[in-house]
Amino acid sequence: MAMGVPSKIAVQKTIEAKSEKNFFIVKDILSFDISIIRRVIEKDHIVLCKKKLHETTGSSFTYKRITSLHGHSQAADGLLVCPGCRANFAVRIVFCRSFRYNGEKGGRRKMEKNEPRYQAYLQILKEELIPAMGCTEPIAVAYAAAVARQTLGELPDRVRVGASGSMIKNVKSVIVPNTDNMKGLEAAAAAGIVAGRPEQKLEVIADVTPEETKAIRAYLEQADVKVEHVENGVTFDIIVTVWKGAHTAQVRIAVFHTNIVRIEKDGEVLLDLPVHGDEEENLTDRSLLDMEHIWDFVHSVDIEDVKPILDPQIRYNMAIAEEGFRGDYGANIGSVLLDMEGNDVRVRAKAYAAAGSDARMNGCEQPVVINSGSGNQGITASVPVIVYARELKVSEEQLYRALTLSNLTTIHEKTPIGRLSAYCGAISAGAGAGAGIAYLCGGGYEAVIHTVVNALAIVSGVICDGAKASCAAKIATAVEAGLLGYNMYIRGQQFRGGDGIVAKGVENSLRNVGRLGKQGMKETNREIIDIMVGCK
Repeated sequence: MAMGVPSKIAVQKTIEAKSEKNFFIVKDILSFDISIIRRVIEKDHIVLCKKKLHETTGSSFTYKRITSLHGHSQAADGLLVCPGCRANFAVRIVFCRSFRYNGEKGGRRKMEKNEPRYQAYLQILKEELIPAMGCTEPIAVAYAAAVARQTLGELPDRVRVGASGSMIKNVKSVIVPNTDNMKGLEAAAAAGIVAGRPEQKLEVIADVTPEETKAIRAYLEQADVKVEHVENGVTFDIIVTVWKGAHTAQVRIAVFHTNIVRIEKDGEVLLDLPVHGDEEENLTDRSLLDMEHIWDFVHSVDIEDVKPILDPQIRYNMAIAEEGFRGDYGANIGSVLLDMEGNDVRVRAKAYAAAGSDARMNGCEQPVVINSGSGNQGITASVPVIVYARELKVSEEQLYRALTLSNLTTIHEKTPIGRLSAYCGAISAGAGAGAGIAYLCGGGYEAVIHTVVNALAIVSGVICDGAKASCAAKIATAVEAGLLGYNMYIRGQQFRGGDGIVAKGVENSLRNVGRLGKQGMKETNREIIDIMVGCK
């Protein structure tokens, strides 16, 4: 056993030696850099005993008994149960098989406002958490159609909607708001042409009057509106072309919901932006996201910076969840859950999220704040967290930080998968919600990342077969997985690297899920589209 205060080099060498029986005492935690420990967590696992380290720092580490993790004490494998610190402000570091580091206390780093990553995370939230009326894919079609009609300058008598397979899949079965319960791309395009306000983007058909609703149906009955399947190597692709006599206009949206890349009128190109596959070139760099820095940001962010972004999410998404219980929407999954399982907070968390989706998928004319291009993901990432926050009676600040964690975790998970995939987006959001709930329940960094990995290990592989009533049931399942993932962790249980697609380290696991959703499920997506729309 090495005594005294080792140097940083000595600490690193000791760690790299991978000796399960070696341990040492550091009498003053300020004498070495804890980041050395954090950088090697992929190689070795460390248990730190519970001890107040310094009166001025207020830092502490959480010690988990070996017996709770392994079912035995130190007899085998050189594992040690901490006998307590031998000196004031000392910490005993023990090599063992399970890393239990409380990042909330010991590893959190203050992220300053002037740091590029701080500003990037704030901008990412602004880009992704935006209001939308109805399912975002038909709304994007309505937006493109509204801009096309605006460009043409008059009501067209012929319309062609070119759409990628994934777009057709996601629009086919969902009710378009303010259309008197009509479904599909034709209805979405007609709504945008007849009643769209293009300046409102994803709320383009939020303010449709009853007279305009009648006019939308009449327009579809008399105009020549057709949908065409196009594949240009872009998963998210909409091309709306309109004609009136000899005049024509065309608008293309590609890659994400509001990204207009081409506008043309009577053969004159008014806007032409390059499209490189599914690469999102006009957004803040999502590669800056990782769970460790998200954790730092959550604890560092000035609440006034996120409040204007999160307040609409709280207000809109809870309002549509409550509406889901008042009305008769879809399969009424939220009400079924409450009737079946009772009214405790765990049930309410998933029931309210499901109810919000029930309403949204089935024509409710209320906006939601989306996440990663999806209202269902926005509901799933927020509503369960809000339900738990109210049950636990936490402060407003804690709620905002929990929502920041849930939303950024969801975005981080969803980014490598892409906007549209055969991988159900609610799964990512359910894991994000689990992370937010873990935080509200007092969990530290390790609790959060294990919750996320556990949740994804449970339900990854749930398919997306378009927006429709059954999305609510999938959301409930995703939220349940997030809750189970957290409850596994607090009971000393987890899925480990090598268990299926789970890898050692949270970022490696997330990369595997991203690869599965983007690459592995391409053929699945094609088969789903063929089944749904009869492309063969």
